[in-house]
Amino acid sequence: MPVPALVEKAWRRAAELDFPMSCEDPAGPLLATLAAAVPPGGRVLELGTGAGVGTSWLVSGLTGRTDATVTTVELDAGLAAAVRAGDWPPFVEILTGDAGALLPTLGTFDLIFADALAGKWEGLDLTLAALSPGGVLIVDDMDLARYPEPEHRAAVTRVEEALANHPDLVSVQLPAGSGFTVATRRR
Repeated sequence: MPVPALVEKAWRRAAELDFPMSCEDPAGPLLATLAAAVPPGGRVLELGTGAGVGTSWLVSGLTGRTDATVTTVELDAGLAAAVRAGDWPPFVEILTGDAGALLPTLGTFDLIFADALAGKWEGLDLTLAALSPGGVLIVDDMDLARYPEPEHRAAVTRVEEALANHPDLVSVQLPAGSGFTVATRRR
């Protein structure tokens, strides 16, 4: 997939902000692919906006659509403001706040990209409660080799086990990039 202009702008923003934690390949094209499958009137949620690279990929997957929405949540007010200043379609909402506190107020979503402490490492139950029937959750940074600290390895294992053993989910681990788990809520 060619790199969309919106993503190139987000990479430049990340460099200008000296933000090194943007999603790595193949996360971006995977996000765009999953966003393209969101049903009509669908809702997309990103937890952890960062510099907006993941957001850009999600929006790129929705190119040509006006029926879906993308909501992204960033804890860091400065990052959120920088991303908000970008040129986004009207269906993108950039929220500033703690994902764990905001999740219960946001409703349900057809696609959730969990890329923040809150909603992934803490409060996974809140994220799962926000996942619609038939909805897809993608969690990144799940490669155990990235984490030499036992507490981080334990957190990854805890999330993997929660998703694999959840009775309402079908999940798969994808050992690519930073490591992904993709889970779909049964209808």
